[in-house]
Amino acid sequence: MLTKRRIEVFRCIVDEFIQTAEPIGSKTLVEKYHLPYSSATIRNDMVVLENLGFLEKTHTSSGRIPSTKGYQYYCEFLLKKHQPDDSKLEIATIFADKTLDINEAIRHSCNVISEMTKLASGLLGPDAKEQHLEYIKLFPIDDKNAVCVFITDSGHTENRTFRFDSKVTTNDIEKCCDIINARLKGTSIDQVVNKLQSIKPILAENVIKHELLFNAFISAFTKFASDKVYFAGKSNMLYHPEFADIEKLKSIMSLMEETDIWREIGRDNDMIVTTSNGSKLFWKDDLAIVTNEFNINESETGKLMVVGPSRMDYDKVVNLVDYVSSLIDKIYKGE
Repeated sequence: MLTKRRIEVFRCIVDEFIQTAEPIGSKTLVEKYHLPYSSATIRNDMVVLENLGFLEKTHTSSGRIPSTKGYQYYCEFLLKKHQPDDSKLEIATIFADKTLDINEAIRHSCNVISEMTKLASGLLGPDAKEQHLEYIKLFPIDDKNAVCVFITDSGHTENRTFRFDSKVTTNDIEKCCDIINARLKGTSIDQVVNKLQSIKPILAENVIKHELLFNAFISAFTKFASDKVYFAGKSNMLYHPEFADIEKLKSIMSLMEETDIWREIGRDNDMIVTTSNGSKLFWKDDLAIVTNEFNINESETGKLMVVGPSRMDYDKVVNLVDYVSSLIDKIYKGE
């Protein structure tokens, strides 16, 4: 059974393994953590923890390491609910920068999370298949640059900057937008590119610089429909011994490009822990994944994610994900 002493021993083992990635023996616990128990008592407790499935014995050492079940217990019952003020200040400063739109601020926060945790931090946006084009508006900056705003039927907004190789008149821009709005309104975002191809002859008849504008819209809509998963700090995976195998590393890098996988991951998975602040933790092979959803509007959600080895600093990661998700939620709600 789990006693107070065994829980204390287990916590020290997890904390030490997170720091060192080395199997833990009783001598280390006595010397480094100054536990008031004999080595023999701690060894007996480690055997019990192993029998309970919380620890595993490695083939190369007499020490133990935490198991997935052990990490689950640790995350469900032993997490420390705090976040250093300097971390909060740095992230809050990003969201206070009024020169950044919300999407830029979220991406910057992903970069900061990656730097703080030395892990990969990701952002998953709303599913394009569930959204339909409401209208577009192109705002000229000068005769070679413009900002395009896409609005969906759910109220979701995306901005894209267009840079043209030659001059484009305001008249051409307005005509192009009018044609697209009249014929593509209500089209599913993932079908807009196909529909845009079908109205290319109409654009050619009415818009002088139709080719420039058409190519710009094709590129923007393609990115809008597919660019829904973003990861910062993927190179951090190189520095974790768990991913020293190049094939395993390639597999993880490929996984980070698959938007559909990140939408489904965690569903029907019995190895999930949900924290009091709504973060979900689950484990896939050697990976640990921490996620928290934030509301974009009444019908759409986004997801903040941190991905790394099972041997991650859960206290730091979970608190950061909780904090950033709450900030994003407040901004979208206009608080």
